[in-house]
Formats: sequence, C-alpha cells, structure tokens
Amino acid sequence: MALMLPTLGWSQSEGALLYPPILDAEGEQSQLPEVLTTTRLRQSKLRVPGTTTIITGDMIRDLGIMNLVEVFRLVPGMIVGVSGSSNPVTTYHGTSQYEQRRLQVQIDGRTAYRASLADVDWISMPVALENIERIEVSRGPNSAAHGINAFLGSINIITRSPTDTAGVEAYAAAGSRGHLRTFTSVGDADGNGSWRLSYEKRKSNGFDAQVEGGEERAYHDGHDINNINFDSILNLSNDFSIDVRAGVVDGVNEEDQFKSGKLGATENPDIDINSHYFQTRLNGATSDQHFYHLQASYQNQIRRQRWNISIPIAGEDNPIDNGVALISSLLPPGSPTPSEAQPFNARLNEDAEESRLEFELQDTLIFSPQVKLVSGLGYREDRFKSETFFNGTGHNYQTRLFANAEYSPLNWLTFNAGGNWEKTTTTDESYFSPRVATNFILNDNHALRFVFSRAVRTPDAFEQDPDWSYRFRNVNAPFQVLEGARVRVEDLVDPSTSTFGEELEEERITSREISYFGQFHLDSALMNVEVRYFNDYFRDMISGVINEEDWYIANNVAMEQEGVELETSLEFSGTMLRATYAYLDQDGRYSGDPDALSARTQQRAVDLLARLSARHSGSLAWIQDLPWDLTSSAAFYYAQEVRETRFKRADFRLARRVDMPDFSYVLALTLQHYIEQEPWISPDNVIDHPNQYFVEAGIRF
Repeated sequence: MALMLPTLGWSQSEGALLYPPILDAEGEQSQLPEVLTTTRLRQSKLRVPGTTTIITGDMIRDLGIMNLVEVFRLVPGMIVGVSGSSNPVTTYHGTSQYEQRRLQVQIDGRTAYRASLADVDWISMPVALENIERIEVSRGPNSAAHGINAFLGSINIITRSPTDTAGVEAYAAAGSRGHLRTFTSVGDADGNGSWRLSYEKRKSNGFDAQVEGGEERAYHDGHDINNINFDSILNLSNDFSIDVRAGVVDGVNEEDQFKSGKLGATENPDIDINSHYFQTRLNGATSDQHFYHLQASYQNQIRRQRWNISIPIAGEDNPIDNGVALISSLLPPGSPTPSEAQPFNARLNEDAEESRLEFELQDTLIFSPQVKLVSGLGYREDRFKSETFFNGTGHNYQTRLFANAEYSPLNWLTFNAGGNWEKTTTTDESYFSPRVATNFILNDNHALRFVFSRAVRTPDAFEQDPDWSYRFRNVNAPFQVLEGARVRVEDLVDPSTSTFGEELEEERITSREISYFGQFHLDSALMNVEVRYFNDYFRDMISGVINEEDWYIANNVAMEQEGVELETSLEFSGTMLRATYAYLDQDGRYSGDPDALSARTQQRAVDLLARLSARHSGSLAWIQDLPWDLTSSAAFYYAQEVRETRFKRADFRLARRVDMPDFSYVLALTLQHYIEQEPWISPDNVIDHPNQYFVEAGIRF
C-alpha cells in the first residue's frame, strides 16, 4: 500500500542507532544494499558471506500483496503453496515433508516457528503487512548464525520502528473469495521514546471448491484471524534503549470435514487459535566500536481442534474410517456392535499447547574497519502439552554459542568465518555448524563470493517422541464403557513398516556457493545484479509418512541439489523494475534399510522430499509513478513442475495517493489474473474464476 510515509531506514530493533553506518572509499555513507541477518553483523552485500534477498515493506505494499506468505514468491528458489485443507506453506528448494521445516523464521530476532512441530503457521503469524520495514531472506544454510532450524536458510521479518509510525492510521481491503483485511494503529514519539498499538483482522473464504468423489464440492477452508501488537522503545540515554513488544492473536482456521475429519467426523474440525508473545530487549553501547543486546522472549500458542464422530459411516469400507471393527475390538465381550440403528458417537480432539522461552546475549566488537567480530550465547526452552500427540506434556532444551569474524586484510579481499555450537535434548547431543567464505571485491560495486558451509537439523518433538492417540469423550450409551479410552496410532499403523517410537538422528547438509553481486550506475539509473550457483549435498534426511495408517519416517534419503538463481533490479526516477529466476536440479536416492520398505515405498520416501521443489520458478515486477498522484504496478509469478502442476499469475494494481498538510490517503484496485487454470499443487485447490479483484482504502493522520 502506498499510504506509508517514507521511513528513516533500519528499525531500531535491529540496533540501527548502535551500528555505525558503512562508508565507501570517499568516506560517504555507502549506497550499497546492507544486510544484517546472514551473520548478525551489519554488512554491505560486497562483504556478506552468502546471498540474501531484501524485500522492503514499501515494495510489498506497492505490489498489492494481500498476505504475508505471498511475499516469498519474490524470492528466487522459494515456492508458495497450500498443504492439507487450508495451511499455506513456503519452502526454499523444496525438501518439504508434510509441513514446511528446515527454515528459521524470526520476527525482530524472535523465533516464530512452532515449538513442537518446527513448522510455520503463516495464517496466525503475529505481524501485519503495514508494520513491516523489510524482510531479509538468507538463501542457503544459515545455521552458523541462527542454529538448527536454519538448515536451508533463514527469514527475518523486521518491523518498522514506532518512531517512524507516530500518528493514527486506518486501512481496509476487500475482495474475491471473501478476502477482508483491516488495519488500524495509533502511536506517538518524543525524545524519551515511542510506542505503537495496532490491530489487524485478516479473513478469507479459502478456495472455491475441492474434489470429492471425482466431483467438485464446496470447500470449508477459510480463516478469520485477529492480531493485536504493541511495540515501544524507551531511550534511556544516547547509548542505551529498551524495546518492549507484546501481541495477541486469536481466531479460527477452518478445516474441512471431508478432508481433515477423522474416524467418522460429523462436523468440520475447525482450529481455534489463541496465542500471545512478549519480548524485551536491552540495546547498549560502551563506545562507537562496541555494542551489545540482551533479549528475552516468551510465546505461547494454543490450538483447540475438536469434533464429533459417528460410527459406522455409510458407504465406507476402510476399518479405520468406518471404525466398526476398531470399536468392537475395544468393547468388552458381549457388548453391542455399532450399527446404523445404534451408532457409536463420541468427541475427539487434536488440542495442543506450545510455549517457548528464549534468552540471547549478543556482543559486537569493531576492532577496526578491517576486523569485526560478533559473538553471543543463547538458551531456549520449548514446552508442549497435548493428550492427543504426546499423551501429556513434554519439553526440550537448547543451548548455543555463536560467532562470526569478518577480516579484510586488503581492500579487495574479505574473509568471513563463523559457526554455531549447540546442544539439544531432542537428541541429547551437541552439534557444530561452520561457515567460511571469501569475498573478492572487484571494485567498489562488484564482488565475487565463495562460500562453504555445513548445517544440521535435529528432528522436532513430534518426529522424535510421539505418543499419538485419540481419547473418546462424551460417549453415548450403550458404549459408555469406552469413555476416556485411548485409541493409539501405534496400534493402527502397518506393523511391517512402522518406525513409530524409533529414535531419529540429525539431518546434515554440506553446501557450496559461488555468487556474484554487482551494482551498476547507469546515468540516472541504478542496477543491482546478484547471481548464485549452489551445490548442496544432503544426507540422513528424514522422510516418509506420518498418519493414522502409516508411520515410516526415518533418516532414509540422501539427495543432491544443484542450480542457479538470479535476482536483478533497475531503479530510476519514479520507476522500479525487478526480476528473479531460479533453476533447480534435484537428485535423490533411498539410503535407509533396503529391507524395511518395498521398492515402491522407498521411492515414495524420496519423492516426498521433492513435493515442493520446482525446476523453474521466478517473478517479474514493475512499479511506476504516474501523473495525478497515481502509482501502478504489475507482477508476474510462475513456478513449474511441482507435483506435475504449474503456477502462473499476473497481478495489476493502480493506486492514487494524496498527501495533504494534515493527512494522507490512498485508494487502490488490484487484479490477480490466474493464467494457469489448473489447480496449483493439489486438485482440491480450485479457484473458479481466473480474475480476482481487491479494493483498498487507507488514511493516515
């Protein structure tokens, strides 16, 4: 949305007032893009040890992007889709099982992925698009800086400083398939600090239809989410400040009875979401060469998913689906058998509560313009509670030490060396993830990088320590003897292939990158080009199936990925052009016990790690200022060969922004045109009309 006033640069939450600016050879502040996430040091793209995509909040709003996960279509190599009934996913280079894993996601440095399942709930992510300053995506293993889950890369969502958003703002957008998003915020700033309180509602009806029995039928897969955030900065002195953040998210993520209902569901098993977080951070400096931060955060996520069942189900023959054989096996001898005249009725749940407590101390020393060091330590405690997935409560602990040194012995040469040591109770082992890089600075605007890194990802709590079962509640007569009885998934899965309860080991990746970054000054235009070649070797990857009929996950796949990615932009007065492209070649093989699975099932385990991998993908974007306070944008997104499906969409937006002495307002119309009419990834993802329309309006005082 073009309503936002120009920002003042980096969010204070990332130490903007404490990090000294990067200067060019003439002593002027550099115009080169700067990155913080990759090493935790503020570095120009000439010296950063890896490829990092920067997406600004202004770009997100100018392109008319309607939800957070869609942003990542702008990142080379990232694929956006939908998993299951209604859960958006995004991955880098695929390697997804059933949910996205292997990506570290942070909001202002606070870990944001789920504690026990290590995936990301984008629907309930506690950040509004209007509050985003920029998003940095480190493409390639980043465990050296951010730990185990940064296996394939890391995403850092940096929000706008409340200092930059003082005043009152209101925004609303509505459109096709029941899309509704509203945003309001109020805040103030003075010499002592600043604060902002914001509220966002996001709502959608989801897809138009699903496929059931070969025919399309209505799909219950929308969401209705409320998000409240409080951000504040207290300036204690010129060298010290305290950030305080808090937020609450609640709402409903709809799940369809026929796609997500289990054991004879008679209603839609919607998920009620309620979560909150609190984060505080002390930013300090002892000099302009030494600064640090101490951060503490806590988050709690509650998901309530409950539904009624009735057994038998007419027309179903699978005993796990109709449940007659299952219920009969649990009843005492001589008990009546469930029948259509006398069904077995009960209530089931997949409730879960997860919490994370995290502490981090980070210290940065600038010994000279040639030598910089960032180091620190962290502690994290994850707790989870679910009678369904864990039969009670559980916890994991993680400690870590990290460091990265930047050394530039010559003005044309920079070395980066860093690593992360951590120990986790998930496997009761410790791991070290290193990264070394050499950057050859060809001149003030061009660099060639050579990067080598290794990383690990440990299994999440549900992969490693499941105790999955369903308890019958509110059982009807004459079956009340089964009130509170457990149906254990361990007893339902195929015993010939089951790995339920078996200990898993860590996944490992060895990555090599050769990349180039260049900035070209073309008369009145500025062009940035970044090209990345990568070769990644994976071993002991965890793959297989987890459901109530099959459970055969194991460290059973080895894989190699190779490819090239391009990101380029051209900017001149009133115009921004941007293009991305990614090519991925993936070759996997089964590396587990050859006698554990059939040849067909072995191949399925390999294929599962490619289910969100696209051979070709990319984007084009054009943002143009026009007369009469108008701004237009056009974008094209595509991805090919993902589960034999293709995604092609063109977006167009026209906005008019008017700035008055005391207020500004914006009106906009966005069109999304689906060029590819076939459902994306899943046959259930049906959008009836190729053209989707959205209108926006906002005002700021």
